[in-house]
Amino acid sequence: MYKSILLAADGSENSTRAGNQAAQLASLVKGAEVTLVYVSDFKEDSHEELHDGGAIEFELSRKKKIQPIREALEHEKIFYKTKILHGRPAPAIIELANEGNFDLVVIGSRGLNAFSEIMLGSVSHKVVNGVNCPVLVVK
Repeated sequence: MYKSILLAADGSENSTRAGNQAAQLASLVKGAEVTLVYVSDFKEDSHEELHDGGAIEFELSRKKKIQPIREALEHEKIFYKTKILHGRPAPAIIELANEGNFDLVVIGSRGLNAFSEIMLGSVSHKVVNGVNCPVLVVK
């Protein structure tokens, strides 16, 4: 079963649903552990720093985005740790997943239409193709 789960979150509704799925899966395995990762994109960082005016507020805004997921994990009494990374989301998640020996990666889908996904690519699509373990994409 999935004892070590990497859960990628960005604060969207789909990532919250992914968090709920990860919590349910982890609750099925005694001693399961979830690593909740939020990747702060460089573009997002520069925009938030201009408006927040301080590192403390910036950190709090990130934590607020993933709070519903943390609450779902705590509700299921799942041991979890949180990592906040900086960079482009897909490469950062792929690197962490492949170096961390995870049994499963859980990620939300943004729900891009087929044309947009072909033209732009999605983080979840890149993660599916880049990691060395199973991936659960949640819509």
